[in-house]
Amino acid sequence: MCEKINPIDIYNKNINILLGSGASADLFPTLYLKIKDGDGSQETIETLANKFNDCREIFTTLFMHYYQTCIYPVQSFDFSGKHSDSEDKNLQNYKNFLHTLLSLLDRSKEPYRKINIFTTNYDGCLSHVADTMLFKDVHEFVINDGTAGFHKKILHPRNFNTFQSQIGIFERSNYGIPQLNIIHLHGSVYWSKIEDKIEVNYTKRFENFLDNSIQNKLEAFSDYLANENNKSENIFAIDLNNEEINKFWEKYNQLPIVNPTKWKFYETVFDEHYYQMLRFLSYELEKPNSILITFGFSFADEHILKLIQRSLSNPQLQTFICCYSSKSRNNMEEAFKLWRNVNVIGPNNDINKLDFSKFNESVLSISSKGMNNSENLDDSNVMKTQNNE
Repeated sequence: MCEKINPIDIYNKNINILLGSGASADLFPTLYLKIKDGDGSQETIETLANKFNDCREIFTTLFMHYYQTCIYPVQSFDFSGKHSDSEDKNLQNYKNFLHTLLSLLDRSKEPYRKINIFTTNYDGCLSHVADTMLFKDVHEFVINDGTAGFHKKILHPRNFNTFQSQIGIFERSNYGIPQLNIIHLHGSVYWSKIEDKIEVNYTKRFENFLDNSIQNKLEAFSDYLANENNKSENIFAIDLNNEEINKFWEKYNQLPIVNPTKWKFYETVFDEHYYQMLRFLSYELEKPNSILITFGFSFADEHILKLIQRSLSNPQLQTFICCYSSKSRNNMEEAFKLWRNVNVIGPNNDINKLDFSKFNESVLSISSKGMNNSENLDDSNVMKTQNNE
């Protein structure tokens, strides 16, 4: 059993969530690979990219694999289409997660009720699930992805400080509508550059920019990375000529996502937004009575790791780092051992894993013991929607 986050301890505070690829693990592949190094340690896209940074052919082959297996599946995923059982379960996990956050906001007495969801994922799971919940009138809330506009939705950091209020028909009362801010720290496949601005388009259609011949060549390489008995020292490159290599990088470098080698964008416009969002994260964590909950995040991005470690000097910041495995729990306990305001949550053995379902059921749940029985959170004290006076 993992430690629970008691909702009564966090519901009326400045809540910030940090989600990583583990939240979408049943939908899209992560950076982790089955291939191992000479010492038997598991490799990732990042570790291999750093090892073969000076070998142009292998480096290019690796990123072709990364695009083919990790990026294009996100670009081409149809949220309205038919899904496998595991995909439906993952989307349901997102719905359960947002339901918990919105239930916390419903009980909040703050005038501006909002939760920041920072994510390093570049998929559209959060926005899609939130949209379906709005369509079904599950909760009254605002989803704020930082954009403004009608036909063209333009992203700007200042929009995350925008709130909507409901005003009575005689303007004698108003209340802040609960709001979820979705902040993509590593970019999104739905972003594109327009002059010096970023446009967000969730209806954008994508085509695979790898031709069939290269996709066929990649199959053997991808199979090699997926075999736990293979070693990275014997990795190989597929047959590519200079024209194919240059054409790939021309297309790849236009993607609005962080490059996992140095955790930076290739395009300056996106890179500037990245650092603005890091400042936004830092600012939120320095506020009084702040909460940070992480799930599915490995802290491989050193910018984010150092930022959070610096923010922990705020004695009113309480952090909960939720880990998938006992190994990752041990790693996080070592990384954050200097700070008393950090709780590392995760399994104590290699058998049980803290996946998204268990996180929603056992770690962060509105039905956790003490929530419904608390007089402070009794429904009679909850701020209600007033449609008339």
